[in-house]
Amino acid sequence: MLISSQALSVKFGHNTILDRVNISVSRGEIVTIVGPNGSGKSTLLKTLIGAVSPTSGQVIRSADLKIGYVPQRLHIDETLPMTVNRFLTLPQRHSKEAIRQALARAGVAGMEKQQVMSLSGGQLQRVLLARALLEEPSLLLLDEATQGLDQRGTVDFYQQIDAIRQETGCAVMMVSHDLHVVMRRTDRVICLNGHICCEGVPETVSQSPEYKSLFGLDDDDVLGVYRHQDSSHYIHRGSLNAG
Repeated sequence: MLISSQALSVKFGHNTILDRVNISVSRGEIVTIVGPNGSGKSTLLKTLIGAVSPTSGQVIRSADLKIGYVPQRLHIDETLPMTVNRFLTLPQRHSKEAIRQALARAGVAGMEKQQVMSLSGGQLQRVLLARALLEEPSLLLLDEATQGLDQRGTVDFYQQIDAIRQETGCAVMMVSHDLHVVMRRTDRVICLNGHICCEGVPETVSQSPEYKSLFGLDDDDVLGVYRHQDSSHYIHRGSLNAG
């Protein structure tokens, strides 16, 4: 087990964001967190990495845990000239070879001299992914990393994540609202709405009453998620608000 939580609760003032959440991530698996806007998905990831302190409960991390984190978005001063290479050496320096390998794994090889502010949304997300990979993580956390990408870009990004998992053996936990893609790109799904509503392998979760009720899906919507084996042809019938 790389990381787990036991009865994890988080309150902001009088508002309970997470209520007695028990999760675990094993080495090499991909776990996807889905849930409506305001369900506590991002808070859960921030609590796991230590950016948010739990009100009660605990997070248990393996001694050799190394986390790579890809945020939902990154605000960069548009007037600040910075190359991708320079961006990837902050806050600590990395060798040229390490940067080259990280960019190649993230699917944006050869972009070291590109200005960060000239990157497209998809390119920037991949550079952020490369930055996370520089830490040689045993656990890769992605918080709505495909937000703002079109469907083709989203499918390509998740394929890249799967390839990275297979190549490096790292575990992946990702927050997503792309139901039409992640249900084919994950080992386990956790439905979160302040508490865990249901979890399990995608095929089981997609048929659960809790899942259908949470996202307002009917049987035709669920079938749309699985209709095509080729992820480039998935029908987007159900999607969630980011949050």
